[in-house]
Formats: sequence, C-alpha cells, structure tokens
Amino acid sequence: MKEYNAIVIGLGAVGSAALYFLSKSMPQVMGIDRFDPPHAMGSSHGETRITRLAVGEGQEYVKLARRSQEIWKLMEQESSEKLFCQVGGILLDSGLQPWSKYGGSSFFDTTCKIAQSENIRHEILNGVSIRNRYPAFVVSDQSRGYVEPSAGYVFPDRIIRTQLELAEKNGAKIRINQPVQAIRQNNGWVEVELTQERIRARYVVISVGGWIKDFAAKEEIKKFKICRQVLHWVAVEKGSPMADQNSVFMWGYGPSPTDFLYGFPSMDGETLKIASEQFEDVGHPDSIQRLVSQAEKDLFWEEKLRGKFEGLLPKIEKSEVCFYTLTPDAKFVILNHPQMNQVKMVSACSGHGFKHASALGEELAGELLASFG
Repeated sequence: MKEYNAIVIGLGAVGSAALYFLSKSMPQVMGIDRFDPPHAMGSSHGETRITRLAVGEGQEYVKLARRSQEIWKLMEQESSEKLFCQVGGILLDSGLQPWSKYGGSSFFDTTCKIAQSENIRHEILNGVSIRNRYPAFVVSDQSRGYVEPSAGYVFPDRIIRTQLELAEKNGAKIRINQPVQAIRQNNGWVEVELTQERIRARYVVISVGGWIKDFAAKEEIKKFKICRQVLHWVAVEKGSPMADQNSVFMWGYGPSPTDFLYGFPSMDGETLKIASEQFEDVGHPDSIQRLVSQAEKDLFWEEKLRGKFEGLLPKIEKSEVCFYTLTPDAKFVILNHPQMNQVKMVSACSGHGFKHASALGEELAGELLASFG
C-alpha cells in the first residue's frame, strides 16, 4: 500500500488549491478526483465567476476574497496564465423592496456596511446616475447601485488547471477518474480505497462539493441542499449599451431570493453570460438534470430578462448546468470527521465560494501542515 503524508479528495476550486499549497511545503502528497478536473460536473465551470471584496454573505469572508485575489495574481506570474480580470462591478437594488439573498437583511445594505467597515473603495449611485453611467440597465429613479472597482471576474477552469499543474510541478501525484470507494482510519493512518488501488496517508482532506453527502455522517447530510443552477449565454445586439457593458453586475430586482440576476461582459462580442439562482433541493449531484430545454430557456427570457436590459436579444445561444451545495445559513462547512480525527471535511460553499476558494485551500493546507509538524 503506497503511503503519503496527505491526500486531498476532490480537486475542484478548494481541493486543487489545498493540493497546490500542500505541495509547496510537504513531500508525498496526493490528489484524487472522481472526474478529470477541471470538468463540467460540479460547481466550478461555465467560463467565468464573479469576484468582489465586499461580500454580502458575511464580513468574515472579506479576508478570504482579498487573499484569493492576491493568490491569483501570484499564480499568473508563476504560470503565465491570465486568471483574473479586475474590471469592476456593480450591485443593483430596486430601492423599493430590498432584495434578501437567503431570507435575511437587505443584501445591498449589508454589502455597503461591510465595504465601509473594511475600507473597501466603493461608490453609491442613485437611479439617474446608474442610467447615465450604465445605460444597459433599465432601472427606476428609486434604484440604488453599489460600485466596487476591485471586483471583476476569474476563469475557474484555468485556475483549477493551473493549481493542479503547479502542484504536479512541485511533486504532487494526481489520480483522476477514481471515485473513492471507502475511507477508514487505522493505527495512525487513513486508508483510502479506490477502484484500482488502496493507498494511505497521515492526513486526508475531503473537498468534494455536493458529494460530501457520500462522506458525511447521517446527522450532517440533511443540512446540505443540492440546488441546480443554469447559466445562459444570451445574444447581444451589436452597438447596443449591453455590448459596451464592461464590468460584472448583480441585480436584486425584487424581495425574493430568486429575484436576482448576475452577469459578465461579453467574452466573444456575440453573447453575454447571465444567470439567476434557484434554491430547490434535488437531493444529490447524481440526480441533477444536465440538459436545458428550449421551454426552460424561453421561460428565463420571459420571467427574468424581458424589459430589464438595453441590447439583449431574445435568443439564448447556449446554456450550461452547475449546482450549489447550500447550508441553511449559507455559510461554509469546515469540520473534522466525526469518527476519524485525521480527516477534515470542507464543503457547502453555498453559491459564493469560488471568490474565496484559493485562500480557503491555503488555510486548510496551513492547518494540516501545522498538525503534521
């Protein structure tokens, strides 16, 4: 049985980062994934992800967002890959019915308070100023805008690939297309059974996203919701305000958690990626419907997009499916395995995880290195 100092199971956003940082300071580390990362089966694909510093989900996440931006810039230098585009971002609110993402207080107000508390450079706009500066958005005079220059977007597939490539360069071993069959702790070792071999390590990090349901204790499993999300690429009218929109945006246009849209500048000059959020539990990642019907696309246009933008055409060129792993309070879950004290689990980034993932992986690696020492 081959022996390692540490094994990371799940090589998505957090796991690939943890493996990278472990490989910088520890020999004999292994990463395992049931697919071939980066892949389109989890929560970290679909071309781009928004990053921002004033995260309305909680002030405790600001330090992770800041550090992740620093890590991406450092990895750009190390890899010569473009990973982070700091193009700025705007958060819109109706000004009439405050949008609440998870049933709590106003997301807009919370974001503003966090920005002020953390000295994050920002600007508040009224409806008239929004229309003048961002003519792509059809907003009322009562609307409010929060503008953050430090926001932008990242390329999730590139970041995961780069973290894995750098980890391998540092000596890490990687097993792909290897679902874990069992984990057990015996005599100071954690044994990991794969389809083709058994290996063991002193410490194991489980970072498998929604597949945490296959590893967590029964009393923990029920707290995780698996929520299917659909990303759409909508045709853009050439020469329109939307074609010139060059920052990321988020828009809570009503009070309900699903009264929300987010989007990106056009990557190809032809389409713009835009999406909403859904919170219906499908039970398990293996149960997710991966196809997007034409009826679903038509409904998205009619219910979410029509009348809100200048320059979007009623034609969705393509759609992709990913998912959120959500907890009731929308917080991350980082815990020790209840039966194995040499195993740590991290999951449920609750739909706002990628902007924090590289720093979170660094923190996990640091904790494990401290334990090992």
